[in-house]
Amino acid sequence: MQRPVAAPPIPERVRTLAAGAAPTHVSVVSSPRPAVPARGGVDPEGRPVLLVTPGHPLAALPAQTVVTVDLIAGRDLGARHCTRGMLKVRGWLEPVPVHEARRSAVAIAEHCPDELLFQAVEEPGAAASLLRVDVGQVIYLAGTESGVLEAEDYLSAAPDPCHESAERMIKHVNACHREQLTLAVRHLAGALSAPDVWLWELDRYGATVRAGLDDPELLRLPWSRPAASARELERALHCLIQHAEA
Repeated sequence: MQRPVAAPPIPERVRTLAAGAAPTHVSVVSSPRPAVPARGGVDPEGRPVLLVTPGHPLAALPAQTVVTVDLIAGRDLGARHCTRGMLKVRGWLEPVPVHEARRSAVAIAEHCPDELLFQAVEEPGAAASLLRVDVGQVIYLAGTESGVLEAEDYLSAAPDPCHESAERMIKHVNACHREQLTLAVRHLAGALSAPDVWLWELDRYGATVRAGLDDPELLRLPWSRPAASARELERALHCLIQHAEA
């Protein structure tokens, strides 16, 4: 019998993390200047897009300056905000073309809302401008996985096709069904290291649950076959939680 695929390919996983990640800092490569705070998000192609206000150190840089942008993908577990993954994207800084600015701003606003985003689209340069990074390399750290993706591998991949629906399901389960989730996970995996269990990640290949906040244990639960749609993903998650009643 063929074993189920336990997890998505690394490029897909990294692109999924990037899709909901927020930039925290940006630094100029080979410059003695320290990293500076960044705001913005990631466009549909996986490129970091930075919201730059007049006077920001990035505003004075010429196009094609090589920078590194730090991105953080997080998860709210109750009142605690936890980091799921960290990415360092190195590449060449360039203005977002005018005809792509609104599309980029809409994509960013879904995950990293900012009142200046659409001002940067309507009046570029007045209150803010949009700069993006032409990706050259991505360093990733997610759970126990770490490594480097070259631009071709990163940009040719796509986020999990169900990731937007998956995020809504995760929020719903963690808000309303954690007791059933805990019972189901104990039924499947036995004793856990911590009493509090959260749905940590959800994708077409399976679910990852997190037991504990300060010293967490992550448990991967693969589906018997990949979910082909958001409806199938919801059905697989429902079957997982139903183990509480088994």
